[in-house]
Amino acid sequence: MRAMIHAPGAPAGLRLGDVPMPVPRDDQALIQVHAASLNFVDVAFMAERARPGAVLGMDAAGTVVRAAADGSGPPPGARVVSFGWAAGAWAEYRAADAAELAVVPDSVDLGAASALPAAGVTALRALRRLGPVIGRRVLVTGASGGVGRFAVQLAARAGAYVVAAVGSPARAEGLRELGADEVVVGGLGDVTAPVFGVLDNVGGPLLAEAFGLLEDGGCAQSIGMASRAPTTIDFETVRLAGGRGRIEPFVVGRAGQGPAFGPDLAYLVELLARKALDPQIGWRGPWERAAEAAEALLSRRVRGKAVLDIG
Repeated sequence: MRAMIHAPGAPAGLRLGDVPMPVPRDDQALIQVHAASLNFVDVAFMAERARPGAVLGMDAAGTVVRAAADGSGPPPGARVVSFGWAAGAWAEYRAADAAELAVVPDSVDLGAASALPAAGVTALRALRRLGPVIGRRVLVTGASGGVGRFAVQLAARAGAYVVAAVGSPARAEGLRELGADEVVVGGLGDVTAPVFGVLDNVGGPLLAEAFGLLEDGGCAQSIGMASRAPTTIDFETVRLAGGRGRIEPFVVGRAGQGPAFGPDLAYLVELLARKALDPQIGWRGPWERAAEAAEALLSRRVRGKAVLDIG
């Protein structure tokens, strides 16, 4: 079958190639992929995480061609969205754990569904880690990215007062329509009131600045590191300022550990079907243009998600 593989030296480290068909385990379904989405982590850390020739991508949507042999999961012909810890999404076929997928109704575009798994479930679970947010101020940094735009929508749905932070005016486009009550650009100097929670996708100095904005009992979830810079926090300064918040490294889950993606994916698909969630697809095209999509993500030219149409 054809697949998008890691190819050092190729544009964006990607090229189409021929690879063996996946062989599903008993608890996996074989899916014909129609659309897949790119995540920043897929392309930014490709060289560190993938061997040459590996099939990339975590998120894909398509049709079940062979149900899981153990009887779990949907039957052949079902439209599904899937997540894979071991990647393999950017291919004509993928083997996906039945527990890591959800059925997609006919009314939902498979390309839109493919945008949900890694970014949507990350935003949902990180928001839950903050606890009840109704009536509370929640700061989302890197709010224009895939996780960020889902986080803004979900926090607003949960009743939070959402402060969205972005790096440039162009990146702020559409965030108020998604539910942001405030949008700050180029730093957090304009955030003058404390916040109950932080969903940080940037890391580096911005995470340290966000941590200093926490109110007593507040929590910062360190989700991503789009800045690719380390974070240094002067806890003595925070302590002298009276800060009593906490910071946690967020992990959406690990292969074979923690809750499966299936139930959370089903919830997000339901929101999508009711038009209560916008996947915010900022780039879409055929998978022959995957390198272009990857470079657009890395250079911050995509607001939201990038989606590849497969085949």
